[in-house]
Amino acid sequence: MEEHALILLLALLLDATFGEPALLYARVPHPAVLLGRLVGALDRGLNREGMAAPARRAAGVASVALLVLATALPAAVLSALLSALPAGWVVEAALASTLVAQRSLYEHVAAVADALERGGLAAGRRAVSMIVGRDPESLDEAGVARAAIESCAENFSDGVVAPVFWFALLGLPGLVTYKAINTADSMIGHRTPRHEAFGWAAARLDDVVNLVPARLSGLLVALASPLAGGARPGAALDAMRRDARHHRSPNAGWPEAAMAAALGLALAGPRRYAGRTVEDRWMNAAGRRDAGAADIRRALAVLVTACLLQGTAVVTLAAL
Repeated sequence: MEEHALILLLALLLDATFGEPALLYARVPHPAVLLGRLVGALDRGLNREGMAAPARRAAGVASVALLVLATALPAAVLSALLSALPAGWVVEAALASTLVAQRSLYEHVAAVADALERGGLAAGRRAVSMIVGRDPESLDEAGVARAAIESCAENFSDGVVAPVFWFALLGLPGLVTYKAINTADSMIGHRTPRHEAFGWAAARLDDVVNLVPARLSGLLVALASPLAGGARPGAALDAMRRDARHHRSPNAGWPEAAMAAALGLALAGPRRYAGRTVEDRWMNAAGRRDAGAADIRRALAVLVTACLLQGTAVVTLAAL
């Protein structure tokens, strides 16, 4: 694990410094794009029209098993080959950095604050539609800001903490396999006629692999809160214990409840997706609901501080 931590530390530094270089990914596909193509191919090949629900579910289980094998085994072979090279660990760190989203998460959320400040509600709606799936036209300015903050909290878990956790535990195969599962959930883990049965296995497995990272994310947000000018850690921890279980996701409620209490806001609550209202409970219901661009900036300060705390933990692990 200590060796993994050294590689991971460099990966985090590379991601924080360079993010996702646009010039590079204009010429070669991003690894996440390749994972998406693999999930799409499995969906097209195994999720046939006219299949009964039990057959679709069985095909979905098979697709997830194939996805795990098709990502874990090549990643394990590549990691073994790189470990035999003098500077192979640097290459492995560079590869790992492409699947951690510290900088890109910050930039996407900051873009919503920029849009609200410079272009008003219409610009804010356009910007937030790039990072959330809800109906942007149904959002007022407070709704846009809350959506951006919720995305910041949830994606801190999925895009930052979980990849770091699985790399620290299992190295490159753990990281790549986690990202494949998470990509599958985002593409086929929906309750639609085509994917409700077929995507069941992907959604449930994604829940499992995010159980620990989601709770670690909430803890990091709680610890980061006072350092970023937010509430005391106890308030965030209390909100997680009280509210996280009421979220429609078994995992997203932990970082969202912590972020809500850290900022003194109420997050989640009723939201509209594809013309349908989802009646979710509020996270930190006693908090303010009139969020704005300034609150997004505060959430970003919590995000940066939480990333620094996570990096400190990785340094500590590497020094053991």
